[in-house]
Amino acid sequence: MESSSKKVSVSLFLYTILMMMMMMICGVRAWTGEINGRVVCDLCGDSSIGPEDHVLQGAEVAVLCITKSGEVLNYQAFTNSKGVYTVAETMPESDRWDACLARPISSFHEHCTSLGEGSSGVKFGYNHPSGYSHTVRPFVYNPANVPTYCI
Repeated sequence: MESSSKKVSVSLFLYTILMMMMMMICGVRAWTGEINGRVVCDLCGDSSIGPEDHVLQGAEVAVLCITKSGEVLNYQAFTNSKGVYTVAETMPESDRWDACLARPISSFHEHCTSLGEGSSGVKFGYNHPSGYSHTVRPFVYNPANVPTYCI
């Protein structure tokens, strides 16, 4: 029984070495990219982020990317407690992102649910080397009713 488990261990080890050598010979290199941004509630609806405004936790953002090989990838992200969303992917370098579109989908905040002007989406080319990130400008939601202290 012991010799059988040794044979399996040796076979697994040799298989792993063989796969690593094939990847090195074929020149497959991994590439990692990251896209992030924030979603904010613009309480006064003045199109500027100030001390009265706050981040939106749980807001949904969609990121659509086309790769160098022409594949279309669709990602869904939600903001954390700091209003930040992040999308990251590791893939072969030949299939890395070429261009992306980030757009807000919804805000689950009870007051800030109307998408602000100019927040419909952002298109951008992605030409960063592996390990770098692209930060998208903030997406802004407005409340249905502006507080009286803003008027």
